[in-house]
Amino acid sequence: MATTVASVSANFNRDLEQNYALIESLVAEAREQGVQLLALPEAAIGGYLSSLGNHGDTVKTTSRSLPPAIRLDGPEIRRVQEIVGDLVVAVGFCELGDDGETRYNAAVCLDGTTIYGSYRKVHQPLGEHMSYSAGDTYEAFDTPVGRIGLQICYDKAFPEAARSLAMDGAEIIISMSAWPAARTATAENLQEDRWTYRFNLFDIARALDNQVFWMASNQSGTFGSLRYVGNAKVVDPGGNILATTLLGSGMAVATIDVDESFRAMRGGMFHLRDRRPDAYRTGEAEARDEAARAAAAQLADSSTQLADTEVLAHA
Repeated sequence: MATTVASVSANFNRDLEQNYALIESLVAEAREQGVQLLALPEAAIGGYLSSLGNHGDTVKTTSRSLPPAIRLDGPEIRRVQEIVGDLVVAVGFCELGDDGETRYNAAVCLDGTTIYGSYRKVHQPLGEHMSYSAGDTYEAFDTPVGRIGLQICYDKAFPEAARSLAMDGAEIIISMSAWPAARTATAENLQEDRWTYRFNLFDIARALDNQVFWMASNQSGTFGSLRYVGNAKVVDPGGNILATTLLGSGMAVATIDVDESFRAMRGGMFHLRDRRPDAYRTGEAEARDEAARAAAAQLADSSTQLADTEVLAHA
């Protein structure tokens, strides 16, 4: 079944009302183009950090230059739900933990009535840990437009992150970013910047690694000391870029067919099927063997208890 998807390149800041207005405009544009799944950038509600590296913070929960912390069940998320209606949307924000203090760089996938899944960023670059705590898991989830997995920015540099979602059945992985140009020796043309190159290379590689559809959204323009590189895109399971915004703001729109593409691209060499975890030094095979040993031990213990019970019954 064909599905129209769109990845956004846009600039979001600390002004929540301005962010909501931009989301409303993007949703309207998406509806005009028949989009059913829209990927907004990392930190689309409240903006990202104003700089990376040691930006003067000394404790994780400082209020210095941080976006507003939002609860997953708070009014800000409900406001987004009111805007998007029946459109399935992924959006990044700063999540406030249950303790009322801890902050997470987070994302949520929702429509007007349902929160389908959420995610807390696992991999933290360049001092980001001074402002956010890290998440610790990758889980895919079902939506009306397919099974989706979420990632945020630096996560795309780690093959295991995308692989974890693919192994959990993700058909579409949304990688939401506030990815800037290099801080030193920045290219005059940001499209030729080395960090732009890496951003694009990771998107292509992760899609092809796992033979999934990959939607990369990103911030554009500038915020604080950061100059974002845009390049929102949709990549197919063969690593082909179907649509891209390049440096500009806008939407990369593509119509995809998950079932048909998977049959064509996974019909011969199917990467997930042909894995050899027994040969990898990842601990995966060891963990599987340990789980098998634990299950066998539990079964043996249960059998022993049953035998003892029968002996007592006949005594």
